[in-house]
Amino acid sequence: MLINILTVITVFILMEGATWLIHKYVMHGFLWMLHRDHHDHSSEGAFERNDLFFAIFALPTIALMYFGSLNGFNTLFYIGLGIMLYGMAYFFVHDIFIHQRFKALTHTKNPYFLALRRAHKQHHKHLGKEDGECFGFLIVPLKYFKMYRKAKS
Repeated sequence: MLINILTVITVFILMEGATWLIHKYVMHGFLWMLHRDHHDHSSEGAFERNDLFFAIFALPTIALMYFGSLNGFNTLFYIGLGIMLYGMAYFFVHDIFIHQRFKALTHTKNPYFLALRRAHKQHHKHLGKEDGECFGFLIVPLKYFKMYRKAKS
């Protein structure tokens, strides 16, 4: 039981590094054509081509959980569960909190959440695929965290 919980937590933490790498080298690399509309807002309607990444990332997660469940809920299942939980956190923080696709948590005063939002805005100030910054998701560069921690004091 403990090893399963540790597996989920470890995978969740490792997903931050995977997200940084995928965002910088895949989304801002050879799959920029899917991610571009997230930066330049060229899509019309509620969905963006960028939303296809949810499906792209969900497929291996579903496969891991499915095959892990067929084999007595082995390690594959818990790896998939860690990825799924990270994906859920990504959706709630990125799509709901940061981009306000659903109006919620609009008036936070929490320094971490303000720093997270600022780091993401810094990422989006670059409309092209080059010269980006802040490719991660939950780990906020210290300079943004310090900015809002001092403002709160």
